[in-house]
Amino acid sequence: MLSPRTLFQRLSDGIARLLAHGRSAAPDMDFLARRLGGKGSEGRDAGAAGSGAALPPPAESRDAPPSLAPPVHPPLLPPPLPEGPPALAPNEAADAPRRRLRLIEIDAFIDSSLFAVWSALTAAVEGLSRFTRRFRATGFARVPVELAGDGLTIAAGGGVVMLMLALPAFDATKQDWLAQSDYSVTFLDRNGTEIGKRGVRHSEAVPLEAMPDSLIKATLATEDRRFYTHFGIDVFGTFRALFENLRSNSVVQGGSSITQQLAKNLFLSNERTIDRKIKEAFLAMWLESNLSKHDILQLYLDRAYMGGGNFGVAAASEFYFGKKVTDINLAEAAMLSGLYKAPARYAPHVNLPAARARANEVLTNMVQAGYMTEGQVLGARRKPADVVPAAADNSPDWFLDWAFAEVKRQVTGGDRTLTVRTTVDMNLQQAADDAVENALRESGEQFRVSQAAMVIAEPDGAVRAMVGGRDYGESQFNRATDALRQPGSSFKPFVYTAAVQKGYTPQSIVKDAPISIGNWSPRNYGGRYMGSIQLTTALIHSLNTVAVRLAAAVGRDTIIALAHRMGITTNIVNSVALPLGATEVTVLDMTGAYAVFANGGFRAKPYAFTQIVNSEGKVVFDRKRDIGAPEQVLDEKTVGMMNYMLSQVPERGTGRAAKLQGIKTAGKTGTTNAYRDAWFMGFTGNYVGGVWFGNDDFTSSNNMTGGSLPARTWNRVMTYAHSGIDLKPIPYLDGGPSDGERPAPAIAAAGGSGQQPLLLSARTTAQLGALQKVFETAPPLKRLNTAALTPEPSGTAN
Repeated sequence: MLSPRTLFQRLSDGIARLLAHGRSAAPDMDFLARRLGGKGSEGRDAGAAGSGAALPPPAESRDAPPSLAPPVHPPLLPPPLPEGPPALAPNEAADAPRRRLRLIEIDAFIDSSLFAVWSALTAAVEGLSRFTRRFRATGFARVPVELAGDGLTIAAGGGVVMLMLALPAFDATKQDWLAQSDYSVTFLDRNGTEIGKRGVRHSEAVPLEAMPDSLIKATLATEDRRFYTHFGIDVFGTFRALFENLRSNSVVQGGSSITQQLAKNLFLSNERTIDRKIKEAFLAMWLESNLSKHDILQLYLDRAYMGGGNFGVAAASEFYFGKKVTDINLAEAAMLSGLYKAPARYAPHVNLPAARARANEVLTNMVQAGYMTEGQVLGARRKPADVVPAAADNSPDWFLDWAFAEVKRQVTGGDRTLTVRTTVDMNLQQAADDAVENALRESGEQFRVSQAAMVIAEPDGAVRAMVGGRDYGESQFNRATDALRQPGSSFKPFVYTAAVQKGYTPQSIVKDAPISIGNWSPRNYGGRYMGSIQLTTALIHSLNTVAVRLAAAVGRDTIIALAHRMGITTNIVNSVALPLGATEVTVLDMTGAYAVFANGGFRAKPYAFTQIVNSEGKVVFDRKRDIGAPEQVLDEKTVGMMNYMLSQVPERGTGRAAKLQGIKTAGKTGTTNAYRDAWFMGFTGNYVGGVWFGNDDFTSSNNMTGGSLPARTWNRVMTYAHSGIDLKPIPYLDGGPSDGERPAPAIAAAGGSGQQPLLLSARTTAQLGALQKVFETAPPLKRLNTAALTPEPSGTAN
């Protein structure tokens, strides 16, 4: 049987041969031409030689009987047309049948070739069918076969889908990721005091060969016993952990291999989502194909978070035990290896009994894995590790993580041992941490909310405090910079700003009434409508229908472009619900965007540091030197109108809980559908701040709005932030100071030890300042002559 490739090759060769040598086949076509009613080559030649003359009739035989047929008269022919088609030339007339026969042969060859190809394919399919028919399952045996086949199909499709989801994560691998992990950065606060380190601490980095054998064995026995045999994913360990977790109805075992954990530490965040796990698995396989097992284990031990702001076993050893990692014993190695799972829960400075119990589990794992015998670990069980007293550690870890990422973007080459002066104010940072912790502890259960985020910055964008969650040790995911959440009504100032730029004023009359766009009919909170009202009133009460009408009037594209210019860097979805905050933003972006109002209309991109110095003392970055003047986004008139309307929200609107005593405050609340997110974004002349409360799994809170817990938390932090400082006016705010700064505030005495001093109102402060000037400018008092004041005796009585 000819293969399809051979048949097609013969087909093409035959066509080429016929086209090239068609004339040579003419003598062999006479018979076929006569069958088709044509003439042979001889007849054609004779016809051509006769020039059209009729042949003479055959001679009659004398013996033939006379013909009885009637005489045949020649037919009457129509007269020739005056002009007709030109007659074919003799050669063309002779070639016409030949061309027709040639085409017929080509057509026949094509048909036969295609038929042969089809026959070959049919025979091949039939042969395959007969072969597979031998393995056909019937009866009950067909069920597992069908299940296996469907399972393989689903698995293949799922693998393709998961690979598509994981592909964006590989963008990080295109960079110099291995070199970037070699940064060693020391951070200083705004006053020059060291507050923490990030990256590999070169002075503490220890080669894998120099680390204690007990530490390596404890790590492998606890985290990944099949580390040297799997391909990046421990399939058996994953299924074992899944089974144990299902059996206990809780997370008791982790299924991630050491390579997967390293992939998360290098390229991903700590967000607990299926998408992250898929990316983690594919990145782990990529690491296995690009690094040796030795390098993977070395990087893991250098990069793992060990609690207390320490990364890597070398730093953790000095932090907890006051000794180098090369000098630790078996009990200390077991305690360190127990920190990988949950450093916040098992940190010895936080809970020493829990840390020792966890270390005992690690020793059991070493025995079960066959790395040590029970006799070898008995001494460590009887004498567990002791830790050195912990020094006070108030490192702003979420801020440092963000600042470290910004440093790596700024300094991409050269010396990577750096000292960075940041913008963080440690007193304000501590106040922000305390405010978030107190709010969640006091009201978290009531509102069914478990997480929060906060950013406090100056109007020019200098970030003074950042809170990325409730407990950094429990979760290092920075909800202030990385969590994408819907802002709700806190997005409306962008809509109103676009409207003001189009000619609206705070006194413009707008309509608050039901509205429908297609099948979507937004309603106000509470379902009530106010009719024709001023624009300021609509913002004060956060009326949804007015925001939707304004967006329709100015255009959603205009609003999106304005939000991006003001500082929103995430993708903004252009939907009908956009004016109500139906898009995803970060707390950091929203804080930077609101800072435009506090900065007089100039762009205020949040920044983390002002200066970077390398190990040689060279200044590689200086903000005053290297950053130009900010871009003006809004004009003074627009800023003044927006600041006036926003200042009325805390005064008599939804944000009354955020109003500061004696300090002009402006801002906006935000609440999303089903109470999943609650925001308060606000500013004064000195600071701008954003506060968010919600849950990582997007579950609903218990009717928490932006005007409740977020506004109260914002008020608590800002009250502290404005104590003992010169108050600045909100730019271009009607009714407030327009030139210069307000007088320095008078501070009342503190009510007791540990209490903050009370702030006097702005009016009282001004009056006291004026009174002080009166006393300063008054002439000095002269000593009076008391004798001159004695009345003279009178001779008459009154």
